[in-house]
Amino acid sequence: MKLAICPGTFDPITNGHLDLVERGLRIFDEVLIAVAPSPKKQPLFTLEERLALIRESSRGLRNVSVEPFDGLLVEYVRSKKGVAIVRGLRAVSDFEYELQLALMNRKLDTAIETVFMMPSQEYSFLTSTIVKEIASFGGSVQGLVPDLVADALKKKFAS
Repeated sequence: MKLAICPGTFDPITNGHLDLVERGLRIFDEVLIAVAPSPKKQPLFTLEERLALIRESSRGLRNVSVEPFDGLLVEYVRSKKGVAIVRGLRAVSDFEYELQLALMNRKLDTAIETVFMMPSQEYSFLTSTIVKEIASFGGSVQGLVPDLVADALKKKFAS
């Protein structure tokens, strides 16, 4: 079984993230969504909230698991016996940053590949940051995130 790791903060998970995971399953036998705590980013949702939202949002996907990770990504991938890291590229601006990470990960462990995937066209503009911005002003995020995430965002910004 070939396992791919899809790492990120997922604050919150979007339909673009889920699209990436689904398409990753076309290539790999299993995809593990690895959620980083990322305290430097000051996430809106706690790690526990993000894990719960991701687990519920991905419940219908076979061969997908969700768990937290901390530390070096390549060490985590190695510990899980993963063969690849799956990353999404929306625009040229993503490429430069992602290339640096991929090259450093390769330097740390040449056995772990990084696979870049383009988003489906309808998600090519979508980021968690944009979703949070829209939600913070009371805008609709329907179609951008799973319904339960939209509800969670409403509750977060109502308080």
